[in-house]
Amino acid sequence: MNVATRATTQALRRLSFTFAADGGHAACLASAADGGWYVESWHLPVDGPAVPTGLHLPGSRFESLRSQLVALPDGSVLVCRHDGERHDLVSLRTATGPDGQPATTERPLATLRMPGLRLLPLPAAAPSGPRAPVALALGSDTRPATTVWLVRADGSVPQQVAEIPGLHGGGVWLDHAGALLALDRVSDGLVRTVVLDLRSGTVTPLLEIGERSNDRLVLFDPDSRFAMVRSDAPGTDRIGWGVLGGGEPLRFPEALHVAGMFLRPVALRPGADGARVAIQADHGAGCSLALWRPAIGRLDPLPVPSGRLGAVGHWSAGGLRMPFSAPDHPAALATLDVDALLAHGPAAATASGPVPVPLPLQLAPLGSGLPGPWRDTVLPWRPGTVNSVVPPRGWQLDGSTDPGDGGRWHPAQSLELAGPAGPLEAVVYGGDAWLSSPHLVLALHGGPADAWRLEFDPALQRMAAEGLAVLAPNQRGSTGYGLAHAMAIRSAWGGPDLDDVLHLLENVAGQRAALGLEPPALFGVSYGAFLALLAAAHAPAEHMTRCAVVAPFLSGARLLAEAASPVRALTTRLGGGEAIADARGPRDVLQLAHRIGVPLLIVHGDRDEVVPVSQSRSLRHELLRIGRTEGADFRYVEAAGAGHEVLAEEGGAVLHELLAAFLRTGRPG
Repeated sequence: MNVATRATTQALRRLSFTFAADGGHAACLASAADGGWYVESWHLPVDGPAVPTGLHLPGSRFESLRSQLVALPDGSVLVCRHDGERHDLVSLRTATGPDGQPATTERPLATLRMPGLRLLPLPAAAPSGPRAPVALALGSDTRPATTVWLVRADGSVPQQVAEIPGLHGGGVWLDHAGALLALDRVSDGLVRTVVLDLRSGTVTPLLEIGERSNDRLVLFDPDSRFAMVRSDAPGTDRIGWGVLGGGEPLRFPEALHVAGMFLRPVALRPGADGARVAIQADHGAGCSLALWRPAIGRLDPLPVPSGRLGAVGHWSAGGLRMPFSAPDHPAALATLDVDALLAHGPAAATASGPVPVPLPLQLAPLGSGLPGPWRDTVLPWRPGTVNSVVPPRGWQLDGSTDPGDGGRWHPAQSLELAGPAGPLEAVVYGGDAWLSSPHLVLALHGGPADAWRLEFDPALQRMAAEGLAVLAPNQRGSTGYGLAHAMAIRSAWGGPDLDDVLHLLENVAGQRAALGLEPPALFGVSYGAFLALLAAAHAPAEHMTRCAVVAPFLSGARLLAEAASPVRALTTRLGGGEAIADARGPRDVLQLAHRIGVPLLIVHGDRDEVVPVSQSRSLRHELLRIGRTEGADFRYVEAAGAGHEVLAEEGGAVLHELLAAFLRTGRPG
């Protein structure tokens, strides 16, 4: 057993929240300003604030972003660490060290070997005791089968209880004792929910709504048998509800189908007046929360702050608890009193302040950006605003870290910009005067199936702190704007999305030139770095002043040739290796390197498991070959021991500072 004295840290990023089955504790991965991920255990009292405790590892060790967590009712955390096909299960808990100070104990439990492994917590009423199981492990290998083990916290060998045909995801308990588990089976190109009986190891069908429909159980209450489901049986992907085994068909009401939004049932609370379901609604860069009460057939928006909720939650006597982040609020845990928020009610729509002078970019504030029943909702508290700093009654945010210097984090807003084929939403730092800021950065997200969100981002915050305004657009290919927007770059990497970026560069640079200001700088990560390099090669010199890229690849074809099999599979599925035949020629950075004339900064981790560092090394060699001078024309930084999330790992704060300084000054040396 290893013991580590707990260090005091201030978490700026938190991911992978998981809740203990009884709602008394939670766990997440956290990192401080200097990077390095560690486990946090949260105590969630019925009355009082949620309190995080860092469970730091002995020595200079950190958790991987791929580590899986299970929060247990006693406050300990089960951690599954992945190293290829090896999966090490350990238990972390808070104890008292030899010096009487709080410390972390790390206890190895078991090792399982299999290509894929996933942990599920057991329900709250499952049998307890020193040898009682605390979690379920589901493993998959090259065979179309899933192996199931029970994991105990005493270090005994995991007990295999089933090996079932097919690949299985999801995981919803159908009873309190932990005997019946609903899983989503992938078979014949369809996803259907089945029931695994852990006592016999047998599987039976549960949801088969249509002949060729994809049907999944999302939430379930074992006492009332109330269920929330997701299915495309109605013709489109919808959420519905019903009582399983009750004789009535499942219902897919129009109130649970809002155009332009992706609805996620995140928590269920049974009651005397019927079930109450918290529904997260994702729309573009933002999201909203609503209450669904089947008994009255209505979806009621809840007045929560603008930002991003975590798509996972737990609803108990202490309230509804969900992760929350905003551009000026690092991720933390929100506690919601749903009845108090309902009583507050959505305010009538009001003007959100003066609209800036119309610009050729055709900028237009999105307001709340809420379609359907949310359209007239004004969120009464926006983190970072000056006029309303008091959150609504019924909302409490615990554990969000302040800058530590007595100041405040920089807020951001969402704006709608005119793109070459339609509106584009962007997250913008710099207030209403962002376009006339002395220095402006156009930031491109990774993915490509990703998007900028209204959430805390340490890299963008560091740029804002350096005096940079930031324009972070969700160009075509970004998620959250419907299928057509997301699939616009299918088999066309560097096509419509590059058109959007070049259009923005041209218009922003033109406006800034009219004001006597320098053109924008360009910043991109992963796929965004590939896109930024293409833009640097194609944009006229007067449209861009400098370019910084993190973990770039050079083309879809080159990525297919060098990446690991999961990345190759994703690239193939998205058509990344297919060439575009147009006047711009090949979308290959190596062939276009001679056209990149702006100062360039390249950052890559030498253990990048997604985009091999060989991609950036090849670009460096090509720049040298064509006569560019390292330290003058470009700078190459290879971060030792860092993976693909190099900006979020140990030493990330140094790289944030390097990037922000380069984007402001353009000096690569």
